[in-house]
Amino acid sequence: MKQLEFFTIQSPCIGVCESGPNGFCLGCFRSRDERRYWNECSIEVKHKIVVACGQRKRRHEIKQRKSQLQQTPIQGSLLDEDAQGNLFDDE
Repeated sequence: MKQLEFFTIQSPCIGVCESGPNGFCLGCFRSRDERRYWNECSIEVKHKIVVACGQRKRRHEIKQRKSQLQQTPIQGSLLDEDAQGNLFDDE
């Protein structure tokens, strides 16, 4: 008997249930088929799904952080040069 058989694997659903652009749920990061057939999957398959969901979530978070960094304006310093090569003045 494999060790995984001793434990039940709970559904990773968090109740968001909204598909993202890649077809994965934005709450649990499962595909449509993974959500649909969850109760019929073996423990080993459920374990693989949960691992894949974690990887998908990490990739999604990295993509979001990169997007946020690109959209965040960089505040200029008084020591930065303007378009003419002069330091910014308050004058």
